[in-house]
Amino acid sequence: MDKMSQLLKLLEKTDYIEINNFRMDFDELELQLAPAMQRVIKQAVQQQTAVKKVQEQMEALEFIPPVQEYPGEVAEVQLGAGTRKKVLMGGQKTLYRFEEPQPNPPVVTFDVFDIPMPGLPRPIREHFLEVMDHPGDWAKKAVKEFGANMVTIHLIGTGPKVQDKTPREAAQDIEEVLQAVDVPLVIGASGDPQKDPIVLEAAAAAAEGERCLLASANLDLDYKRVAKAAVDYNHAVLSWAITDVNMQKTLNKYLMKEGLTPNDIVMDPTTCALGYGIEFSVDVITRTRLSALKGDTDLQMPMSSGTTNAWGSREAWMKKEEWGPTNYRGPIWEIFTGLTLMLCGVDIFMMLHPLSVQLLSEIGSTFTKNYLTTDVPDISGWITELE
Repeated sequence: MDKMSQLLKLLEKTDYIEINNFRMDFDELELQLAPAMQRVIKQAVQQQTAVKKVQEQMEALEFIPPVQEYPGEVAEVQLGAGTRKKVLMGGQKTLYRFEEPQPNPPVVTFDVFDIPMPGLPRPIREHFLEVMDHPGDWAKKAVKEFGANMVTIHLIGTGPKVQDKTPREAAQDIEEVLQAVDVPLVIGASGDPQKDPIVLEAAAAAAEGERCLLASANLDLDYKRVAKAAVDYNHAVLSWAITDVNMQKTLNKYLMKEGLTPNDIVMDPTTCALGYGIEFSVDVITRTRLSALKGDTDLQMPMSSGTTNAWGSREAWMKKEEWGPTNYRGPIWEIFTGLTLMLCGVDIFMMLHPLSVQLLSEIGSTFTKNYLTTDVPDISGWITELE
């Protein structure tokens, strides 16, 4: 038996062979590809050529934003009069700033409370520990140290289950804050539907002529009393509906029947926090703004966001090592909640953390007509500023 036959016989029951130190020398190698493989390679080459051609065509094209003209526009609301600085909001004629920049920048207002706020997250509380017993000092620190151009004073101490402060005591707190700062005020109560209208009425009288925003009127309380106080003492009203365009429209109609105009109303469609239903707020706010621009006069008012709701998200305040420090997470959660709604058309943001207020204010300033011709703030190091 020759050597080749012997080798083949040895390999009859072998599944595989392993060759060590193998070497093959050749002058010319020719590979024959199967027809199917030849077609695959040919198709790949054709696709690559087509993609390259499309890329060349796209590079030659100029991007033109889909600018749209709308028949309606948002009313302009002024807050601040008398001894207050003036702040304007609203006035938009388009949905997106690439269609036409806004005439007025979004406004961020600093939340202040009439009593030491129970349960205030540590990253916020540590900034205000020495002033939390006096709303005037709290407001002054927000303005003088953190640059707030508006302040929201929440009269939560008037709540029957909190401290049950009287309307007169609430009025005294408002007077204290008015004397401490000269920026416009948003005046909120405790959320009690029976007592809030009475408290807001007393607060409105104490701030007569200062053009504050009374927060708020809704269908679950005596909105007529709140509207009358606004008319009598020259204030605006926050019209609050719970993520429902039709409810918002109805409430606005009722308020205008009581003597208010679109220039006296700011809408609050309700803010759901990032990760906790923010898509509902995005949907309602966008639909509301589009309806206004399309000509619905019952919805042609600026909008407000209770961006502080972001701090109700456990990701903002809960201690969990793998999530990172709350000093970062809290402000980031608040900033991104506000920024998301700012891009949908919100005009005024109620916020808690000093850095959140600063960053969103700077971002909002780029939304105006002058943002292309003025120096845009450098916010590239905003994360490190949290330290």
